[in-house]
Amino acid sequence: MYGSLDSHDSLGIAPFHPLFLMSPISSDADQAIRYIMRQCGLKAEQMASVGFEVMEKGHQDYVTTIDTTLDAELFAAFSQLFPQDGVITEENARSRQQFHARYSRLWCIDPLDGTEEFIHGKRNYAVMVGLLENYGPRAGWIYAPSRDQLYFGGVDWGLFQTTDTGEPLPLPVAPPRAELTSLRMMIGHRDQHHFGAAIAAQLPGIQFQFMGSFGLKVLEVIMGHADLYLYLNRRVKVWDTVGPLALAQTAGLTCCSLEGEPIRFTPQALELTSLTHKQAILIGHPQLVDAVRPHLVAAIHTLSLN
Repeated sequence: MYGSLDSHDSLGIAPFHPLFLMSPISSDADQAIRYIMRQCGLKAEQMASVGFEVMEKGHQDYVTTIDTTLDAELFAAFSQLFPQDGVITEENARSRQQFHARYSRLWCIDPLDGTEEFIHGKRNYAVMVGLLENYGPRAGWIYAPSRDQLYFGGVDWGLFQTTDTGEPLPLPVAPPRAELTSLRMMIGHRDQHHFGAAIAAQLPGIQFQFMGSFGLKVLEVIMGHADLYLYLNRRVKVWDTVGPLALAQTAGLTCCSLEGEPIRFTPQALELTSLTHKQAILIGHPQLVDAVRPHLVAAIHTLSLN
């Protein structure tokens, strides 16, 4: 269905189009990725309208028949498009072995990011693809089916947004806020339940915001609808993070742990069976992260004393 794509041949956009001057992949490959992701997102919408099954694959960790269907399609498509690269998808446990196979490039794919809220009929979910190159996030694609909006880009490439019918347009990055008053923080429900009160005591007036998809939360910060994203419960995995963090870094945001260390994708930084991050994750404009991080550390330290 999809031939392998590893050159800058044209498919509607010429190889020298400015959009692809610094792209890590060809224009053909980018357009194929966007087409595949949109088709999968539309299939998710269609399958959801007629019903689906839900299974629990771990403690408070759910999968649907939609996840597994899209996962198989995405794994097959990317394996065919990029036969020289490794491909890891969330629901294909065997594919995680490719992380250890010394590929210089790995495609990390989440067929349905935000499954838990999707199960309850909420629309903030996404199909996500990230390119990990030499253990660093290089590029990302996030498709939000409910908006029919696809966001993509990467380091030294830029940030873009598009719909099915439109040409890619630049994705504006919101300017940073300097003050700590009335901060808007994206956070998960579990993290807010466990840490929200302590954080609010350190940062009076903070407003917590919620959304299912990790990738869409990161986009909220990039676009200025939130100031920070904090993830503390250390359940997130590489297919959740590679694409969104590539976009965040391209936007000039800091992506760090509570200790101020960069988020790493090396074997030492992950739980190697599940590919779960060992680090907590804080994302925001550098000045704001530097100002807020000590308050977050103090909040968590306070809880540890109780």
